[in-house]
Amino acid sequence: MATYNTKMFESIRDALAKNDNKIGERLKDFLRPDVGNTYVVRLLPNLTDPAKTFFHYYNFGWKSFLDGKNINVTSLQTWDQPDPIAEERYRVYNTGTEAEKDKIKAVRRSENWLVNVFVVSDSKSPENNGTVKVLRFGKQLGKIIFDAIEGEGAEDFGPRVFDMGADGCSLMIKVEKQGDYPTYVSSKFKMPKALEDMSPEKIEKVYKSTLDLSTYVVSKSYDELKKILDEAYHCKNADNDKPAKIVSESPATPKPAAAIVAEEDNDKVIQDLLNELN
Repeated sequence: MATYNTKMFESIRDALAKNDNKIGERLKDFLRPDVGNTYVVRLLPNLTDPAKTFFHYYNFGWKSFLDGKNINVTSLQTWDQPDPIAEERYRVYNTGTEAEKDKIKAVRRSENWLVNVFVVSDSKSPENNGTVKVLRFGKQLGKIIFDAIEGEGAEDFGPRVFDMGADGCSLMIKVEKQGDYPTYVSSKFKMPKALEDMSPEKIEKVYKSTLDLSTYVVSKSYDELKKILDEAYHCKNADNDKPAKIVSESPATPKPAAAIVAEEDNDKVIQDLLNELN
């Protein structure tokens, strides 16, 4: 019978180092942090395959230049495969005109992770308490989590962040507002404390209740992504490859989703784009 141990923690940490939407009706499986609320959770390991404790993926998003609809697709770079959207961004920043470079700014690339969590406390939605949810997070919250696993905080936390027992450490997720966007900078891991009403049998049941994170991300083929790029970005007619009638000439640059910190750095954007392709 599988149970959590420190060797599994090592596998989880090593998987993170190597990595240096089918959501729809399954949205109910997600813990969706709201501004002004504080959540307390325990991270849950994948006991069967510890290296799959986190699902790490990339997204591209923009507002369609054809009809103004929001475009949000998972990048094939998630699986280390060529991606036509990434290739187009690199081409434009490397050899494109100033007009092309200005337009491509609307296409944002975000880096995200999924992890199973046991909800200790959700004051806004108490029905979530005592359940297993999927937590989606970006770089800001990720810095806090990964620092506790493999950074400066590992000495104090380390394996404890996945332990449901008395030696385990809960993650307090505090969602505040900074300008127009949420911020997670006040979030932190708490010192070890036993959870109330958690027998060894209940802990074992929780560990066995984790969800398959890979099933929450939609994968499209290269050709499918190329078609989306042609239609929603280049505004080409899908049938004859000619420019279609453009409904919106200048869609607003989409706002980043909650828990995502934009990765763009204008001083090194071309090098970053080249790194994305490698």
